[in-house]
Amino acid sequence: MNHPRSCCPVACTLDLLGDKWTLLVIRDLFLGRSHFKEFVRGPEGISTNILSDRLARLVDYELVETYPSPEATGKHAYRLTKKGKSLGPVLRAVKDWGLKHLPGTEARMA
Repeated sequence: MNHPRSCCPVACTLDLLGDKWTLLVIRDLFLGRSHFKEFVRGPEGISTNILSDRLARLVDYELVETYPSPEATGKHAYRLTKKGKSLGPVLRAVKDWGLKHLPGTEARMA
């Protein structure tokens, strides 16, 4: 984990979640995706090197954990931890804001 650039909770949270990919990976985990290939197939087109970096960072910050894949021997899968699941209200707030203020958006997250 990196050392925070300040003690401001907004700045520190943005340092972890504020890039254009991290919340989308978390969204995908909420939607039930758990394997690397499922994240790569997402409509936003995340590259494999960016995805690897974001998943590793989320694991480092204990928002996501790996576990043996029940579908592929020798592979692992990803799931949200309790700490990661606590981001649910944040994701819903971002979704609700987008639906209200950004024409052409539609909810696909339960």
